[in-house]
Amino acid sequence: MIGRLRGTLAEKQPPFLILDVNGLGYELEVPMTTLYRLPSVGQPVTLHTHLVVREDAQLLYGFFEKRERELFRELIRLNGVGPKLALALMSGFEADELVRAVQAQDTSAFIKVPGVGKKTAERLLVELKDRFKAWQTTPAMFELVPSDAAMPAAPVASAEADAVSALISLGYKPQEASKAVGAIREKGLPSEELIRRALKGMI
Repeated sequence: MIGRLRGTLAEKQPPFLILDVNGLGYELEVPMTTLYRLPSVGQPVTLHTHLVVREDAQLLYGFFEKRERELFRELIRLNGVGPKLALALMSGFEADELVRAVQAQDTSAFIKVPGVGKKTAERLLVELKDRFKAWQTTPAMFELVPSDAAMPAAPVASAEADAVSALISLGYKPQEASKAVGAIREKGLPSEELIRRALKGMI
């Protein structure tokens, strides 16, 4: 099991990235809440990881904090929840927001996530309630929006295309993704910020 990787961020193609570890490039898929906190390409970063081995693939998922990885593992233990849905849930909520939504049994928050209908939301909330009893929400110790220095301006067309592609990978329909990104279009914004704003408008 690969539990942690430290290396240089070589590529960012939301929701995927490549981490260069001593010349070996690891491809990881990350939730959007991790993507927002990544440094610029070429900078060092440490990610906590979870490896999923299937018959046809070995998939590596990365998380900025160990707590996020624990949340991911709790989610994929649930019946009917695979890595794709777990990432969609974690991309729409910070870890503490998700825990609070479960503790409050907030069905309306869950059904806004692609792939989650009312019945699925109700089932997930019931199953997660007991699992999250011991989880304590904590005041945010970081700012999800990177500083301007960490967000070099990207070509508008490329940034918007990356943002739309990332939303589609989370399960949103192409029309929904395009509409959401178009609604918050602002010149010079990088794809990470476009994704963050689009998700806030959708969830």
